[in-house]
Amino acid sequence: LGALSRQYWRYLSCKVWQEGCEEEKQEEEQRESSPSPGWSLPLMGQDYLEIVSAWYCSFGKCCETGDCRIINNITGLEADLSEQLHGQHLAKEVVFRAVQGFLQSPQPEKPLVLSFHGWSGTGKNFVARMVASHLYRDGLKSDCVRVFISLFHFPHHKYLDSYKAQLQGQISETLQQCRQALFIFDEAEKLHSSLLDAIRPFMAHYGNEDRADHQRSIFLFLSNLGGNTINEVTLDFWRAGRAREEISMEFLEQLLRLELQDPAENSYAHSHLLRENLIDFLVPFLPLEFHHVKLCARDAFLARGLPYTKATLDEVARMMVFVPKEEKLFSAQGCKSVPQRINYFLP
Repeated sequence: LGALSRQYWRYLSCKVWQEGCEEEKQEEEQRESSPSPGWSLPLMGQDYLEIVSAWYCSFGKCCETGDCRIINNITGLEADLSEQLHGQHLAKEVVFRAVQGFLQSPQPEKPLVLSFHGWSGTGKNFVARMVASHLYRDGLKSDCVRVFISLFHFPHHKYLDSYKAQLQGQISETLQQCRQALFIFDEAEKLHSSLLDAIRPFMAHYGNEDRADHQRSIFLFLSNLGGNTINEVTLDFWRAGRAREEISMEFLEQLLRLELQDPAENSYAHSHLLRENLIDFLVPFLPLEFHHVKLCARDAFLARGLPYTKATLDEVARMMVFVPKEEKLFSAQGCKSVPQRINYFLP
């Protein structure tokens, strides 16, 4: 009886969690080569396990493709945003509340579309990876997560028609396979406006006929656009003796939207994303100061299990270039090269 129970458990683990499948497959092959009716799964028991598997998957933990190891760990996302994302009080709150509200909505009216803006190294990619890792057990490796890098995936303007067809096809395929899909577009400011418009139908409000098809899709756009505006506001607050935490989302988002609507600057202005209000939130990432870089260095040491001192963290931060020339307030690279720089301090 104990052996049969273990067999049932392995079967359920493979069907639902995709764990132990190799062991299950090997035992199945052994049973086929030397059948033993007394220890095979009875038909009624197998049917029962299929029912249990279907019931378990109804909670969104798995899907028909065998991937979709959806975990939607909102508590973990909130904790990591709070503990690991430094100097970004606006991004922390907006990303968490937007994702939480979207996933808790029983029937969203449209996909969630967030556009991250700020200098390089301020945490845009970091947060995108964080969202993926807390929504899917396999993180960025999940079949339900697709990452597109503008200059890598769409480098030549003369192939735009081909890119549009490929992009639409890949998004459609992912939406058909996954009950919850995540799409990340890095270097979004370099996407041709026709490519942005090509994915517009996937971000629009759902009609009644297709609401169920991709009601859990999330689109993240990562862009350096707006970085100068964000930095100027942050610098003005510092010069006025005000804490950066006093910068409000309403104030900064309004300035960001004005910059993105300038047709001379970017493809956003030429696309329908802003005109049709398809972007739910413009998420600003503020420039990072000296003490933020030290926190990034501390995290890098801890992640590798390496010892550090306050003096070491100061030295790592001093290796970065700070701007403007007079104030030397903001790290020009944010925290982007910090993990590599700590190699300098290894014995």
